[in-house]
Formats: sequence, structure tokens, C-alpha cells
Amino acid sequence: MDIAKVRDFWMEEAAEALQAAWHLHEKKDYSYALFFGHLAVEKILKALYAVRKGEQSPYIHNLVRLAALSDIPLSSGQKMLLIQITDFNLEARYPDEKRSFRKKCTEDFTKDMLNKTEEVFQWLKSML
Repeated sequence: MDIAKVRDFWMEEAAEALQAAWHLHEKKDYSYALFFGHLAVEKILKALYAVRKGEQSPYIHNLVRLAALSDIPLSSGQKMLLIQITDFNLEARYPDEKRSFRKKCTEDFTKDMLNKTEEVFQWLKSML
């Protein structure tokens, strides 16, 4: 397995997901903007996992678990933020949960969380 290719694949996917998150925010599609923010962080963590472990990352979406498996130490604040971003994974939600989540996704909330997501993304990217 060519780890550099795996890393580059996940990094490109992560950058595209982050860009899509901001585009969705511009279009006022706030819940999906946050979902794509989650994908961006998940994918950059998968790049880190591949580099640090020399193998493909596991098929999981829990960001705290991915960070732990990648041997990334987290402060309590970072851990809480990753838990919050993991909650943006819409694929894991039932329809009634999605509806409730969408109500929470105001423009201000989404912009604030995307800014925090991008900070996490850049911090993780700096480790590659």
C-alpha cells in the first residue's frame, strides 16, 4: 500500500468537503453545511491515521475514536468539540432527529461551528 497516495486521497477529499461546507452555508443549507464540516474533519483524521499507522483507516465516523486510534492527544476542550462535530453526522440520524437538528442550525450557529471546524481541520492538517 502506498501510504503517500492514501494520505493524498484523504487530504483532497477533506479539502473538498470543507469547501462544500462553506458553499452550503452560503446557500443557507445549514444542516448539510455542518454535515460536510464533519466529513472534512473525519477525512483529515483518516489521512493522519494512514500516515501514523501505515494502513487504511477503519470504517468509523466517530471523530474522538479516530483521533484516539491515530494517537492524537486531545485536551478536554478539543474532545468536547470533536464530540459536537461528530453529532453533525446526519447519516446516523433518524428523521425526527434530523428535523430537530435542522431547527438548531441557524445562520449564526452554523457559521460559528464551521469556523471552529475549520480551526480543528487546520490543526490536524498541520500534523501531516
